[in-house]
Amino acid sequence: MLEVCTVGIDLAKNVIQVHGIDANGKVVVRRQLRRSQFLAFFEEQPSCLIGMEACSGAHHWGRQLRKIGHDVRLMPPSYVKPYVKRGKTDAADAAAICEAVTRPSMRFVPVKSEAASAALVLHRARDFFVGQVTQTGNAIRAHMAEFGIVVAKGAKRVEDLASELDSLPEAARLPLQALFDQFVQTKARIDRLTAEIEEVHRQSEMSQRLASIPGVGVLTATAIAATTPDVSNFGSARDYAAWLGLTPKQHSTGGKPRSGGISKMGNRYIRRLLYLGAMAQIMVRRRRGPSTDWLSRKLDTKETKIVAIALANRMARTIFALLRDGTSYRTQIPAATPG
Repeated sequence: MLEVCTVGIDLAKNVIQVHGIDANGKVVVRRQLRRSQFLAFFEEQPSCLIGMEACSGAHHWGRQLRKIGHDVRLMPPSYVKPYVKRGKTDAADAAAICEAVTRPSMRFVPVKSEAASAALVLHRARDFFVGQVTQTGNAIRAHMAEFGIVVAKGAKRVEDLASELDSLPEAARLPLQALFDQFVQTKARIDRLTAEIEEVHRQSEMSQRLASIPGVGVLTATAIAATTPDVSNFGSARDYAAWLGLTPKQHSTGGKPRSGGISKMGNRYIRRLLYLGAMAQIMVRRRRGPSTDWLSRKLDTKETKIVAIALANRMARTIFALLRDGTSYRTQIPAATPG
């Protein structure tokens, strides 16, 4: 068998498709492997470039393959799709991955460590429970409204409805009590996961540096530290903001530039956290009263949500600079007014 130089791997739960080429681009390997055969196959191969889509399980296999000496690179699936010739088969996908990983303009996803993957599991589980709290609270509000009982907006107000259970028909008490129990238990789970995330933050020097940025809290800092610890794949701060979907979507042709709303590409979770942090900054600024800084000037001329997106973009660029330089945020001191 000729020596394999580059390999494209299409991952699946039980069957893994391998497509390998030599230094001249000739296909030398095209086969399916079971999970139990996967590592044993690559232990017999010389060190080579391996490309995979950044999907479920890819980071695990990336760590395992790197341990045995291979150069592993993960790519966003949307960037690989244009290289698929025709049809949708595992073999065609593996061939497309093999070709895409060699492109000089390809963007790669860093292989996450086990600690980073564990931190992201904390975030995803917490976010899942937050959605359940909202869903359960809305169900409680809707059912109680059937009996003319309502409270003010806000998740904290939902617990006040528990005192009205005794006034309901007996048949409605049991299901509503079950919903209230789930509401309280889920909030307790959120608190436990939040405490775990705070512990991760205390142990991460990078996360603490990111949290020094105004509007970036513990959740945002730990999520970014686990997702994009290395920003060397991005040519500039704008590229990083564009990766998060915080830059305008372009519809330009024939020399006529047209910009629309933000692209909403990339990591939705981090983008949402940055937006919420920007909204918090805006609320604080409005409580402080009039000012002459950039944020206050924008709020005087633009809608609040537009300013929040612009501020989130600036926060993303600041995050890029801190990750690139390994520094902490320094508050800008306004220039002194000549007397």
